[in-house]
Amino acid sequence: MCFPKFPRGSRLGGVRGAVALCVTVCFPGVAGGQSPRAANPERPTFATHAYVVARGYLELEQGVRVQGTGDLSEATAWDYNLKIGLARRVQLACFGTGLIRTAAGTGLGDVGTTLKLSSAVSTRTTLALASSVSFPTGDASAGRGAGRTQGALLAVASVDTPWKIHVDLNVGPVALGSGGSPLRWFHSVGAAISSGRYGLTSEAYGYSAGAGQPAQWGALAAVTLRLAQWVVLDAGGSVGLWRDTPDLAFVGLTTNLGRVFR
Repeated sequence: MCFPKFPRGSRLGGVRGAVALCVTVCFPGVAGGQSPRAANPERPTFATHAYVVARGYLELEQGVRVQGTGDLSEATAWDYNLKIGLARRVQLACFGTGLIRTAAGTGLGDVGTTLKLSSAVSTRTTLALASSVSFPTGDASAGRGAGRTQGALLAVASVDTPWKIHVDLNVGPVALGSGGSPLRWFHSVGAAISSGRYGLTSEAYGYSAGAGQPAQWGALAAVTLRLAQWVVLDAGGSVGLWRDTPDLAFVGLTTNLGRVFR
């Protein structure tokens, strides 16, 4: 991610949240024996992977998206996700929608923070817990925010299969604090394959009905290009498979900014 990680009326991102496309094995803090300077984006999917930025390193994800139900003119936004490795298995991220245009005007969206705890259980499988909270800095009446503080807690599994396909699984409650019942859940499965500098990823994701919001389901596909060890470009789109689930198109860039502390 770095899409907002909640659907309309809450925080949907980060893309996000993305699948790590260029890894074959993984261990806490770094995926697949990567250099700590290698970019490892959570973009371009709605879900997150189980890996964290290496301790002391800073990584910036950002992207532009257009979205809407029926056409893509409903909203245009710039999203960001700034991640820092606090410890070998711990990552802190500050995310948000830096600018969003809707029919009611242009302004700041909601912002938030995510703490991810990661642990490798084998050379092929890493598990993580990602807890997030978002704050209502966007104007909800103009469609630029949720209008309330919300939380989310995701259980994450990242697996490198013997068939050279990388898989990410996410499940957990979102829109916590919205006061609605029943609890709303996010769930996704993503698969990715890479060849050299190029990668292809797909994802099926959904939100259960709850917290006063209807169910949403969608499917996403994207391509990635590693421009350098520390820079990854992505582009793709998502199609809503259920009523009121918006379609979107996006392009983004992940940059590992290097070590900021030891």
